[in-house]
Amino acid sequence: MKKIGLISDTHGWIDDKTLSYLGDCDEVWHAGDFGSMDIANKIVDMGFVIDNKSDSKPDVKILKGVWGNIDGKDVRLEFPEEQRWKTENLEVFMIHIGGYPDRYSKGIKEKLIQNKTQLFICGHSHILKVIYDQKINCLHMNPGAAGKQGWHKVRTLIRFVIDGNEIKDCEVIELKP
Repeated sequence: MKKIGLISDTHGWIDDKTLSYLGDCDEVWHAGDFGSMDIANKIVDMGFVIDNKSDSKPDVKILKGVWGNIDGKDVRLEFPEEQRWKTENLEVFMIHIGGYPDRYSKGIKEKLIQNKTQLFICGHSHILKVIYDQKINCLHMNPGAAGKQGWHKVRTLIRFVIDGNEIKDCEVIELKP
């Protein structure tokens, strides 16, 4: 069983309140547009280890991420554009720009089907969405935006638990200004 903290679109800004919601998580996943490596470093300073390999290490707090369209060379050297991995018994695919059910970005639906993805993570839109795609049996999650930059009015993140192949205890967290 793993508790996951899911964030995106920090755009170079993260506050202590946001970090406090991530502290008790086993893994933090950042769906792109970090803005700078400072964001990843603040999460690492909390005891997380950057691990972009497909398999996570037991008893180590992990930070996984992908780069987004605003990320520079520093972030792109550390994080891939997309990644797939297995957490517990769940196949996960993450990319920054991916769309959502019935409006996937070009080529994404094919990748989800080909890899039998059960959990699809993306960011970019600054709109929090959790949608189950019944056509391909895959849950889509976009945590919205945790940063201040952008047109969103409310900063958000998602926490949830993965237990075997089950996703449960999902919390949508609105971060007050």
